[in-house]
Amino acid sequence: MNGAVYWFNGEIMPACEARVPVLDHGLLYGDGVFEGIRFYGGHAFRLDAHLDRLHRSAAAIRLTLPRDRHALAAAVADTIAAYGRPVGYLRLVATRGPGRLGLDPASCRQPNVFIIADELALVSESVRAQGARVVIASTRRIAPDALDPRIKSLNYLNHILARIEATSAGADEAILLNAWGHVAEGTADNVFVVRGGILLTPPATDGALEGITRAAVIELAGTSGIPWAERSLGAFDLYTAEECFLTGTGAELIPVREVDGRVMGACPGPVFRDLRAAFRGLVERETAMAERQSNHR
Repeated sequence: MNGAVYWFNGEIMPACEARVPVLDHGLLYGDGVFEGIRFYGGHAFRLDAHLDRLHRSAAAIRLTLPRDRHALAAAVADTIAAYGRPVGYLRLVATRGPGRLGLDPASCRQPNVFIIADELALVSESVRAQGARVVIASTRRIAPDALDPRIKSLNYLNHILARIEATSAGADEAILLNAWGHVAEGTADNVFVVRGGILLTPPATDGALEGITRAAVIELAGTSGIPWAERSLGAFDLYTAEECFLTGTGAELIPVREVDGRVMGACPGPVFRDLRAAFRGLVERETAMAERQSNHR
C-alpha cells in the first residue's frame, strides 16, 4: 500500500476507505483516548509504555478497551508491516463507539479502535537545526482538578486554540500556562529548560502530560550525569533560561531559540546536544534489540 494505512477493528485498509460512524461519541463529544507512537526500523518505540498509558487513560474515563494488550501490540505490528516503510508515526485511537445523541455514554455498546500509520513532521528540518520560535499562549491549560493531564483524551480543543495563536503569531509552537501562571506544556510536547546547569521540567500537577519521550529524556539525563528536577516554572524561567527545548513522540527533541521574542542563551545548547545524541543512541539500541527479538521468534 502507498500513503497512509488504516487499521480499523481488525481490518487493514487504505485511509481513503476508512469510515467512523457519525454517531460515534469520540467524534460527537471527544469521548475517547489515544496514543501517538513512533516506529523506527519497522518497530514501535517503547510500545509497552504507550500501551500502559493507553490503558490508564481508558480506565480513568471508564472505557473498556475491546482488545487486550497482546492484540493491540499485534495490531500495531500489522499496521507497520502494511505501511511498508521502516520509519513513521502511528495514531492509536479508542473511542466510546456509536450511541444515541446526548452526553450519556450508556447507549454506546461497542468501542471502536483504529490505528493510522503515516508520516508526521511537526516542524521543518531547518527549525530542528536552528531552533523553534515559541510564544506563550493566552489560552490556559485546563486545570488538573478539572481534567487530569495524565489522561490522553481526544479532547484537544484547548491545545488547538493555543496552536492557532502560534500560527497567527508566525511562531512554530505555543506553550500553555495553567491557571496559576505555571508552565504546563506545549500544544503537542513537553517543555524542558536549563537553568544554572540543571535540567528542569514541569510536573504533572502543573498540567504536563507524562510524556513517553519526556520520560526517556529524564532517564538519559540520569545516566549522562546531567542533574534534573521536576519544578514549577513561570514565564520568567523561560525568558531567562540558558536553554529550552521541547520533547514528544511527534516532536522527538526540538531546540527552542526564542520565547516571546526573548532569545535563549544557547540554541542548540550543550545539554540539548548531549541529550539529542543520547536519544538517538537509545532509539538505535532499542530498535536493534527489537529486531533481534523478532528474528528469534
